[in-house]
Amino acid sequence: MRRAFVALAAVPILMAAQPAAAGQKPSGEITVFAASSLTESFTAVAKQFEKKHPHVTVKFDFDSSANLAAQIQQGAPADVFASADEANLQKAVDSGDVTTKPVVFAKNRLEIAVEKGNPKKIKGLADLDKSGLVVVLCADAVPCGKYAAEAFANARVTVSPASKEENAKATLSKVSLGEADASVVYVTDVQAAKGGVSGVKIPDRQNVIATYPIAVTKDSRSSAAAKTWVQFIESKTAQTTLRRFGFLPP
Repeated sequence: MRRAFVALAAVPILMAAQPAAAGQKPSGEITVFAASSLTESFTAVAKQFEKKHPHVTVKFDFDSSANLAAQIQQGAPADVFASADEANLQKAVDSGDVTTKPVVFAKNRLEIAVEKGNPKKIKGLADLDKSGLVVVLCADAVPCGKYAAEAFANARVTVSPASKEENAKATLSKVSLGEADASVVYVTDVQAAKGGVSGVKIPDRQNVIATYPIAVTKDSRSSAAAKTWVQFIESKTAQTTLRRFGFLPP
């Protein structure tokens, strides 16, 4: 009887503690795995987020969505995954590493990045198959590589790249460093280069729209803070910042 009394007496204490826990502000540190094309925009959004949620610290791991998906499946400590395509986030969903419903938070477009001032006078995708032109692209498994392949198919152009890089930033850097004449990356990457490269627009009939989804991982160590980050990404404040960096609305 005495044991039963002790157990029953503990119930009101536990119930009384629940409202306080539920009312706590999100806190802790979260690691956001994000596509490399989100580097500048997410860094800016993080400053806004941490100002509003001073008890949360946001850290990033930027890379190709394909690499990030593989790392998450291998047990990497990620709290949030923001992909440059739906296919790679779906891989994490299919493996059970993401159990929350992904939310599309932005879209993007492709652009040809050329050396500053466009010395080779590149006007469109058709020019990228010219002899002597050094073109670099994203790897086939990477979203920007898949999107570029779609754009070339739309333009009925065949390009033999000098190399295929692991993500959009690595691809763009080849052009900005003068190691390549052109690459196909995102509009946001060209804008983020701040004049380090020039951009050549791709017509709508040839271009491809990239879709960016985001979700909290199953094993997030700070799930409340991670969910708050995802909610913030959908907010007017964050969406305005994403537009400023060249992203399209979801």
